[in-house]
Amino acid sequence: MNNIIKNKLLLFSSFFMLVNIYLIFIWVPTEANQGAIQRILYIHVPVSQISMIAIIIVAISSVLFLLKRNEFWDKIAIASAEIGLLYGTIMLLSGILWAKPVWGVWWTGEAKLTTALILYLIYVSYIMFRNYFPIGSQGQRIAAIIAIIGALDTPLIYFAANLWSEAHPPIVLGPASENDSSFSSSEMRIVWLFSTISFMIFFVYLLRVRYKLQDNISKYLKITTERPN
Repeated sequence: MNNIIKNKLLLFSSFFMLVNIYLIFIWVPTEANQGAIQRILYIHVPVSQISMIAIIIVAISSVLFLLKRNEFWDKIAIASAEIGLLYGTIMLLSGILWAKPVWGVWWTGEAKLTTALILYLIYVSYIMFRNYFPIGSQGQRIAAIIAIIGALDTPLIYFAANLWSEAHPPIVLGPASENDSSFSSSEMRIVWLFSTISFMIFFVYLLRVRYKLQDNISKYLKITTERPN
């Protein structure tokens, strides 16, 4: 049953991604000011949003694990952190590729980019603590604190462009978005929404696969530690 669900998720995710590629590179009109490079938006924005959602999942799961001592939440936290790191990497790389032709530089020290980099480093720190501290040690508590800090960083990332006047465009999506933003055309919003759904389905698929792998690792470690010498 688990393999059937996993395979269906993979097929579902693959279908959405193929349609997503078509919408991004063929269907949606080319933006007038930035040209073809603006199409990175449909990758950069969704993966950025999901990387922020992922760290919130890590934080909540870590707290629930510490309160309930249920290994399910610990495995969810680890899986979500690793996938969040993947999405965070895509977020940074796509942002850098987008910045160079538009701003003329690969990177600036403005608040939105800095807070996004902090989130990425929080992912790295969390995974390092989980990998290099023994199971059941204080490292799990420290990792949970790191995840909570990452969750607190997400609203700063979202509101940074509006709180500080910078080169990065203001919020164009969500409740705090501006009505006159350049992201107001229906085609752009349709592609952004579809791309977000596509990357979210892929996230769920990866989360399920990584959780199953972590579950198998935990079972193997339990067997080896309980085996008599």
